[in-house]
Amino acid sequence: MEKIFDNLLLLALPASGKSEIRKFLLSMDPVTRMREFHIGEMFELDDFPYVHMMRRIDDELKALGEKTIFFHSPDKPFLEPVSWGVLIKLLNEDYENLIGRKKISPENSAVHLMERIDSARRQLDVPPLFFKDGKPILPADKFQMLTARLKDECDNLIRNQEKYPDAMEGITIIIEFARGGPDGASMPIPYGYQYSISLLSPEILEKSALLYIWVTPEESRRKNFERSDPNDPGSILKHGVPLEVMMKDYGCDDMDYLLENSDSKGFIKIEQAGRTFYIPTEKYDNRQDKTSFIRNDEWKEEEKELLFNTLRKSASNLFEKYSAVKI
Repeated sequence: MEKIFDNLLLLALPASGKSEIRKFLLSMDPVTRMREFHIGEMFELDDFPYVHMMRRIDDELKALGEKTIFFHSPDKPFLEPVSWGVLIKLLNEDYENLIGRKKISPENSAVHLMERIDSARRQLDVPPLFFKDGKPILPADKFQMLTARLKDECDNLIRNQEKYPDAMEGITIIIEFARGGPDGASMPIPYGYQYSISLLSPEILEKSALLYIWVTPEESRRKNFERSDPNDPGSILKHGVPLEVMMKDYGCDDMDYLLENSDSKGFIKIEQAGRTFYIPTEKYDNRQDKTSFIRNDEWKEEEKELLFNTLRKSASNLFEKYSAVKI
């Protein structure tokens, strides 16, 4: 069997091409994907569905006459930047469940999601949002209405997460998220990749390589509005990020800062609880767009060939570094 990545962190600013690349890889013959890209059967973990559910919770709270708890408003950033860390803690739990192929059968999936969010917040030493002393913080009638309105979407979230493989041999786990900071910010930024990657579990970091899809913030904004479908806000490929969020949360990022300040070229250095992790990292240059065609129903051969060849080169370079640290 070809050697493969165990975990691949697929990171970039919004609309840079992460999800398109993932779809392209999934479309391939598995043997080709493994031989040319060192990627086995793919299982994806993405924090966007949680961001979407946080916005849905806020929508329903507002409809019930309550204050929002995650965002200033539907078109604005997080109320608390620690929510970026909460998302990582949720991904850690998803990863653990995947490795153990753990089946989740909560009595109410919306309540279960709220309990998970509160647990993640406690791990980050911030107060819970939903429960206090084992009881809902909201009035009982409003809490019941809130969870009832969200239950179907939360049921679907669990169903999608539990499409586990029978065994983990030959699996590459793709972990996707975007991070950044305000336009024009100086480095280091407080809630960028350095913050979020440092919160990933040691079990993830020990087996990870990082493929960064490189576009400028200006190109990220352009592509974000080009792909946005207001009728499908929960779609991985078609969701749009509001302009204020793009400017304040994704106006820049710290990937180049991490690479430039590492003492090992081609690796980012992550400190966590007294341990140091060196994550092999490769930048895929998508500043001249090579991925947006994936959103079309039909793909031109020349577009497929260009993406295949350039992505293969990046994957090969990354796997060479990955193999060196795994020996």
